[in-house]
Amino acid sequence: MIDLHCHILPGLDDGPKTIEESVEMARRAIEEGITEIVATPHHKHPTYSNEASIVRETVIELNKRLREENLDLKIHPGQEVRLYGEVVEDLTTKTTITLADHEMYLFIEFPSNHVPRYAAQLFYQLQLNGYTPIIVHPERNSKLLENPDKLYDFVQNGALTQVTSSSLTGHFGKKIKQFSNQLIEANLTHFVASDAHNVDSRPFRLRESYAEIAQKHGEEKVRYFQENAQLIVENKHVFVEPPEQIRRKKLLGIF
Repeated sequence: MIDLHCHILPGLDDGPKTIEESVEMARRAIEEGITEIVATPHHKHPTYSNEASIVRETVIELNKRLREENLDLKIHPGQEVRLYGEVVEDLTTKTTITLADHEMYLFIEFPSNHVPRYAAQLFYQLQLNGYTPIIVHPERNSKLLENPDKLYDFVQNGALTQVTSSSLTGHFGKKIKQFSNQLIEANLTHFVASDAHNVDSRPFRLRESYAEIAQKHGEEKVRYFQENAQLIVENKHVFVEPPEQIRRKKLLGIF
């Protein structure tokens, strides 16, 4: 398995503070069956900002340590980018980087309680410059939960999304779990990733989430998500199914 969203790099954000803690996370990842991780520290976050050079250097150091520990896990560079106005310019100057440093897909984070008004225009500019924005954990955004048509519009216009494994396992609550499954049903999400920060309160749960998906949506949907993650690290175009709108009465759980 490949995990596209993980805060495994030491000392950069609210993930592990030491490289020893990062190594422990790596051990847990291997136990889950994870073979590759895209490290995605926060960037342009109100509290954390990690430019590309720092991320790349820390990835090299961690990969070196994992080899010394004989741990068969490969780390790729990436960022979880809080949406900001100069993102296109910073991608051009290489201070902001794409997933696995492959110049194609970019993780974009919204604030948890709103969607910036300029998001659609900025997504359009990103796409004009050859980048595909991937909205991370949309199921945990209160405005998208209230108005899933807004997410549908983003996806219809070429953006992709990534749901968190712990959302699917119910660790963020029943409402978010339900919405996550509705996003899968409506082809409004394209990746599942852990967003792991540690081995205790924010672990991987990736294998568990895929088991949930298999039970509710079938093994073919599991393969879809796993193959898309593989295509990201291979610098290839991912599979995208036509999105559907979520009916309001269904969103409220009334059938």
